[in-house]
Amino acid sequence: MAAPANPRVHRGVRSGALLLVVGALQFVVAMIVVQIAWDMTAGNPTYSLTQNYISDLGGASSPWALVFDGSVILLGVCAILGALLVWAAFDPGRSRGVGLGFLVIAGIGAIGVGVFPETTPVLHGAMHGIVSDIAFLGGGIGLLAVGFAMREPPHWGAFSLPFSFLCGLVTLVAIVLFTANIYLGIGPGGMERVIVAPILVWAIVEGIHVSRLPRFAPSGLPAPSNA
Repeated sequence: MAAPANPRVHRGVRSGALLLVVGALQFVVAMIVVQIAWDMTAGNPTYSLTQNYISDLGGASSPWALVFDGSVILLGVCAILGALLVWAAFDPGRSRGVGLGFLVIAGIGAIGVGVFPETTPVLHGAMHGIVSDIAFLGGGIGLLAVGFAMREPPHWGAFSLPFSFLCGLVTLVAIVLFTANIYLGIGPGGMERVIVAPILVWAIVEGIHVSRLPRFAPSGLPAPSNA
């Protein structure tokens, strides 16, 4: 007889996990494509991964700014929907609420980054800094808390807690260094990428992991009631 379906890995959870993967991957591709367009535009200085901020790709000097801004908005939407849909994959508890809640906040911040590009009028420029901070801090804190939420259920595997915790810790340490103008030889653009990269890598790795979870309860987990 087939094992009963595990509510932690129902179709909605898998859809949420795939949204996290798609959101992160499309943003990485968009950054690469827009940077190539930047470098091919006559009169533009070469885009520097160490000296240029990521958001420069969505500013006035970027020929494909709309592509970047649209991509970061899509990233935010995927992060929000993904975090909400994978909610059921976690055991109830404060860590789940804090972790996924902050990832939703990070998604809202990402949407704001696309809505308020850095080089638009003064109000937009100020808003850009605020929403960027929201996205960065939300992602770092969210990953730390999500890591703790992954410590119990056996379906997460032994790597999920330390991996999530490490990604969140790297992001938060990089935020502190970036804020203090300490760039460790990689420039402001490089340090900003150290902030963002762990969040994107986590979304891809854990999203793939969750999307591949078995549809039936692993041995030792209680079967859901049919009542």
